[in-house]
Order: sequence, then C-alpha cells, then structure tokens
Amino acid sequence: MPEGPECQKDPNDSRIRMISSGASRGLDWLLFFVADLQTGFGPFLAVYLTAHHWTASEIGFALAVGSVSSTVTQIPAGMIVDALRRKATAATVALVGIGASAMLMAWSPEIWPVLLAQALHGFASCILSPALAALTIGVVATAALPERLGRNARFAAIGGVVGAALMGACGSFISTCTVFWLAALLCAPALLALWSLGLPLNLPQMPKVTGPTREAIRGVLSDRRLLAYTACAVLFHLANAAMLPLAAVEITRRVDDRASLIIAACVLVPQFMVALLSPLAGRMARRWGRRSVLLVGFCALPARAVLLAMVHDPLWVIPVQALDGLGGAAFGVMTPLVAADLSGRGGRFNLRLGILGAAVGLAAAASNVVTGLIATNLGAQTAFSALALMGVCAVTMVGLGMPETRPIEAAA
Repeated sequence: MPEGPECQKDPNDSRIRMISSGASRGLDWLLFFVADLQTGFGPFLAVYLTAHHWTASEIGFALAVGSVSSTVTQIPAGMIVDALRRKATAATVALVGIGASAMLMAWSPEIWPVLLAQALHGFASCILSPALAALTIGVVATAALPERLGRNARFAAIGGVVGAALMGACGSFISTCTVFWLAALLCAPALLALWSLGLPLNLPQMPKVTGPTREAIRGVLSDRRLLAYTACAVLFHLANAAMLPLAAVEITRRVDDRASLIIAACVLVPQFMVALLSPLAGRMARRWGRRSVLLVGFCALPARAVLLAMVHDPLWVIPVQALDGLGGAAFGVMTPLVAADLSGRGGRFNLRLGILGAAVGLAAAASNVVTGLIATNLGAQTAFSALALMGVCAVTMVGLGMPETRPIEAAA
C-alpha cells in the first residue's frame, strides 16, 4: 500500500466525524433560516420601492449601494474569517447586522434610510457568507465536500421557498413593509440554529503537513485558475443580477395589486429547482468535473433573458424563472467548491471567496445600474437583450477560458 501523508490516518478524524454528525442538522437549519431572511432583499425590495414611486434607475442605484458595500469589504472580510478561530462569532455579528438593516428598511422608504440599510446589509452579508462556508468545511471531510455543498444549497433553497411564500403573502395581504419586519424577525431562529452548532465545532484542528502550510497572498492573486473563474463569475452576475429586479419592476407596473404574489412565485420556482438540482450538481461535479457543470448552468442565462424580453403576460415570467434555478444551482455549488479546490493544503479559502465575492459585487452593482439606465431610457426589452448578450459572453468564457480544477484524487 502506498506510503505518504495522504495515506496516514489523521488522529483527529474520528473526532471530526463525530462533531460533523452532531452539527450537520444544526447547519441545515442555519442555512434554511438565513435563506428565509435574505429573501426580502432583492425582488421584494424592488416591489417595495416601486410602490413608493421610485424609478427604475433609482431602484438600480439603491441595489448597487448594497453591492458596492459588500464589494469593498469582501476581501478584508475573507481574511478576517480565515484568521478567526471561532467562525460562529463572525456569523452572529453578521446576522445581527442583517436584522438591523431589515428594520431600518421597514422603518422608512426614504432615500437615506434605504441607502444606509443597503450598505449595512451588504457589509453584513459579506461577513456571513465566508463564515458559513468555513463552518461547512469544518464539519465534513474533503471528499464529502461536493455533496455537503449540494446539501447546503438544497436547504438554502427550501428556506428561500418558505421565505418567499411568507413574504409574498405579507406583502400582498398586509403591506409591502411587513416583508422587512418579517426578515428581521427571522434572525432569531437563525441565531438559535447557529448557537446549536455548539462550541466543540471550533475545537478540532486540521492535521499538520510538512512544507509550507500557508500560501502567500501574492500566490493567491496571481493564480490563473482563480482569475479565470473570477472572470466567469463576473460575466455571470453582469447577466444575472439585474434580471429578476427588472422583471419585478415590469410586473409591478402591469399588475400592481398582484405584484407581490407573482414575485413570490418568481422566487419560489427557481428555489424549487435549486433544491432539486443542487445535490445532483455536487455529485456530477465529482464525476464530470467542475467546468462541465458550470457550462450547463451558464447556458440558462441567455435563454432566460431572451424569454423575459419576449413575454408580455406577467404570469409567463413564473415558468421562465425555472431557468434561474438551473444557473443558481450550478454557480452556488461550484463557487465554494472551486475555491476549496484551489486552496488545497495552502489555505486561504476565505480569501479566495472574498476575491470572488468582491468581483461578483462589482458585477452586480454594474448590472443593476446599467440595466436600470437602459430600461429607463430605451425600454425593458432592450435591457433584457443586453443581459442576454452578456450571458452569451459568460457561456463562452466557461467553455474556452475556464480550466478544470477538480483534484486528481477526486477524479479517481
């Protein structure tokens, strides 16, 4: 039998498996409630602001403020979470910040409270995402990571479904501002689920290996595979970020009284698809490789944009949104998985996630601002056509410029 570090038993392995088994259910509930409370930010925000007579360009600017806020703090946040031993502390602070931003949003639809809430939400979210990813890596073995990330996406999608249903009902039958009060209220069970993971989750240490154990930051920044995936992520969000908010604005203008219910359905359908497809995406990433799964998911982008430009009945937007679930499952599972592939034994996982998050935030901000301007001046159909063109560019980048990152042992 071959000798070497990879063939030796890790003395902490049984302890990590025990902790993983005990924390798995708590991690499921945490992701469920986090997705619940995050559902209020995005399409429901567009409905809320449109109901208070904001223009498409003003809504795009408000959404961009949140994206820019998270972009500015993504890389420092990743480095901080990498350095922290207790990842749950970072997640707790982030959840409290998200709850505060939701209450501020519900308190007033005026420009400055909305922009302040968006900035706070962006900052808190960029802390929460790497903290949750780090907690996930802490409870599973490397070989099981693709399946666990698929499970994460499934529970997040189910939480998004429940959150969209609750918020759609509140927005339709009570008022649009109750969506954000509900989001703030959902922070409480999310914090309980986080604390249920328990302090032992922070105790196991990764086995020490010979040689350099910490990759230099310069090496991370010059990694061509990371740069290639960053380009793919940027193009994906340039095409995707503004698509549903733009559709939400058009739906609200056409059927103001039923807008919240239709938007809720537009969120529910892709979440069902993500819940269905994410575990499959994790398994297929281990079998086929990361790039093949990404290529399938990215192909949904231009098709969805073209269909949204063609449909005029708001109800037809709902089945078109199924394509969003296909792209969301692929990107949501592959992003932390690719970051883990590239980090390997050198660490810097959260720094890589921070770099990707910063690039995605810039792309989302640009997508919302530019699409809002195009829609205001040239019409929604032209804006959807521009998003479709960007989706074609994203597919091309994955097909021609993205290298395979799956480790050789995982392929075997």
